[in-house]
Amino acid sequence: MTKFSDLNLSPSILKAVNRMGFEEATPIQAKTIPLSMEGKDLIGQAQTGTGKTAAFGIPLIEKIDPRDHSVQGIIIAPTRELAIQVSEELYKIAIDSRVRVLAVYGGSDIQRQIRALKKGPQIVVGTPGRVLDHIQRRTLKLGNVHTVILDEADEMLNMGFIEDIEAILETVPEERQTLLFSATMPEPIRRIGERFMKSPELVKVQAREMTVPLIEQYFIKVPEREKFDVLSRLIDVQSPELAIVFGRTKRRVDELSNALTVRGYTAEGIHGDLSQAKRLSVLRKFKEGKVDVLVATDVAARGLDISGVTHVYNYDIPQDPESYVHRIGRTGRAGKEGIAVTFVSPREMGYLRIVEQTTKKRMNPMRPPTWDEALEGQQRLTMEKLNETIEEGNLDEYRATAVDLLNEHDAVEVIAAALKIITKEPDKTPVHITEEKPLPSKRDHFHGGRGRRGKPGQSSYKGHRKSQRRSGNRRP
Repeated sequence: MTKFSDLNLSPSILKAVNRMGFEEATPIQAKTIPLSMEGKDLIGQAQTGTGKTAAFGIPLIEKIDPRDHSVQGIIIAPTRELAIQVSEELYKIAIDSRVRVLAVYGGSDIQRQIRALKKGPQIVVGTPGRVLDHIQRRTLKLGNVHTVILDEADEMLNMGFIEDIEAILETVPEERQTLLFSATMPEPIRRIGERFMKSPELVKVQAREMTVPLIEQYFIKVPEREKFDVLSRLIDVQSPELAIVFGRTKRRVDELSNALTVRGYTAEGIHGDLSQAKRLSVLRKFKEGKVDVLVATDVAARGLDISGVTHVYNYDIPQDPESYVHRIGRTGRAGKEGIAVTFVSPREMGYLRIVEQTTKKRMNPMRPPTWDEALEGQQRLTMEKLNETIEEGNLDEYRATAVDLLNEHDAVEVIAAALKIITKEPDKTPVHITEEKPLPSKRDHFHGGRGRRGKPGQSSYKGHRKSQRRSGNRRP
């Protein structure tokens, strides 16, 4: 294994890396950092979770001149959550180097970002739409940029951002270093490499074999519009002690946590836009059992130290297998068994098969429970609570009242009335969950178009992007 101390890094970077608890470099870091330090253009093919951010962040920070208050490095990421995550990790790496890092993304106050840009960050991390917006407003000037990094390029391709990326690259000096990272290498991504990079080195890291032996894995094939009712019934039937529900977007998390609360569950959501104080408050309540269901995005849940989770529900199937393994790994810890249930729309079955191939484990199909089964599940939970209370004793203060009731009514009627009062009956209160388009088919994912207006294949990505806007998704 390669140690960071073997990579010829500056004392300030080594100090930061040691503070973060890293000693040995991951394969992508060991291969990428030396090449990047030499100033070579580079294409890195690696899955999420392999240490990509440090792989491109460390050599970038090494090249920054902290006395120059112009933007010297630009990193483009597909989503606001990833932009936030990348900027936070770069901040930790750069803390002893006096390098300023700023994240810019949609859905956040642009005037605040403009004020922050005036303070002279040397590295800007942003989503394509917001970066292009700042360029057009002339609030972001890239004339002194020497390093451009495209993170999760295939995700940006899927989201229809190819034209935006090309427009950004055309504003950056030709004499620059360009690094592109992608889990897959569809043809449009290769063409970006050919057009905007100079003899790039290819660094490819195989995904780790991932296994989840102690977790029972199921999938439910269900249309988007029926997902929430199925989730409600499933929670009623399974009665999880602590559960995490994963949603794909910030909006999804907000709507799910609100809808669960409306239907009588104790639920809270966490995502990248929450303040650190709110995030810690939600996690504390969840760990203390004051919240039964935690709803989270992938990014918000990374690094969570939570024990006792019995069930994980993937309301939206993740786009890459490693995210799936990170999600369901929240349960089944410390040798305990856990249950993971993934909701899959009929058009997303290809993603399910890829997850199964990666984890080397087949998921069992599960039939969605009925409302009657949900009621039976809640009645069963009530009976368990009654039996536990009987075994605990300490019922003397209630015996006289119980005798009076039995003198007036049939014993079965009394118990049935008690069960009815205690049981949480399945709630069918109407809720609003914005329908989202399924993930693009695997054919679209790997055989997409040119990404330029008026050329073959444009419609599949632009159409996907327009559909996102129609369905209410804001541009990252």
